[in-house]
Amino acid sequence: MNSIDFIIISYNRPADTLELLENIIALDHASTMINQLILVNNASTEDYTGVKNFAATTTTIPIRYIDSSENLGVTGGRNLALQYAQADILVFLDDDCVLQHSNTLTLIQNSFATIGPDNRETAIVSFKVLYYSTMEMQINGLPHKKIRNYKDREQFYTYYFAGGAHAVKRKVVEATGPLPVEFFYGMEEYDLSYRILDQGYCIKYDASIVMLHKESPQGRKPKEVKLRMMWVNKCKVAWRYLPKVFFYSTAVMWSLQYLKETGFQMSHFFWGWKDVCKIPSTEKRRPVSKSTLSYLKGVEARLWY
Repeated sequence: MNSIDFIIISYNRPADTLELLENIIALDHASTMINQLILVNNASTEDYTGVKNFAATTTTIPIRYIDSSENLGVTGGRNLALQYAQADILVFLDDDCVLQHSNTLTLIQNSFATIGPDNRETAIVSFKVLYYSTMEMQINGLPHKKIRNYKDREQFYTYYFAGGAHAVKRKVVEATGPLPVEFFYGMEEYDLSYRILDQGYCIKYDASIVMLHKESPQGRKPKEVKLRMMWVNKCKVAWRYLPKVFFYSTAVMWSLQYLKETGFQMSHFFWGWKDVCKIPSTEKRRPVSKSTLSYLKGVEARLWY
């Protein structure tokens, strides 16, 4: 039986974080299947005394509480937590969620037992994400861009994963390296995914494992700076791992997406293009293999943007 570590990066959500810790500890077989909970307080400005006390007094499962002296972003916070990971399987969750089913731990272990296309070992399992308030599917949590074709499937193999609702084998992360720390916000999942796929593994979506996300169905509209980060980071991923044509198409299509999402706010538009134009001279290319491109084609990956 594989052991499981949970990794949670929290920022300004002490009440939600405490509820999540209680939710995890109440799962079936938690005391025997969970090795530890790793919680990083990402330099929050809210009072986390209640969370700290809970971590210190809980005896059924070890909770490692880590105070970061600065906001490391999503990738930096997760990389910090990874330094303390010990279990075979690592579960990453957003801090504003709970897990729906009491048998989640067993479902996670069983999901990793399957073999993917071309005899690829399953490295990551991405969970189904529902809105906590409505129980409707959170579409941007589905790890595929052909939403109409894939949203009702119980399982499928794919090319990226939901960053705040997934499990990964620790040996895979150790072999491929940490999340890209320069990606302060957005697209780090794609960077890690391409590296993992190029090691001969596969990524799976499993709708039986459900995370209930407390984000509003209306969503949190990204600010201009976050959209610029997503645009630039996606271009970096395309340049690093894909044929060059996909870098150029990604640059153009994401610039249009930026304008659409911001209502043609130009404050970061030219800054974004400046950063994108630097990529060919500052980023090293390490394109994926032909077998990985074949896998991407087989799972109908969207590579153009």
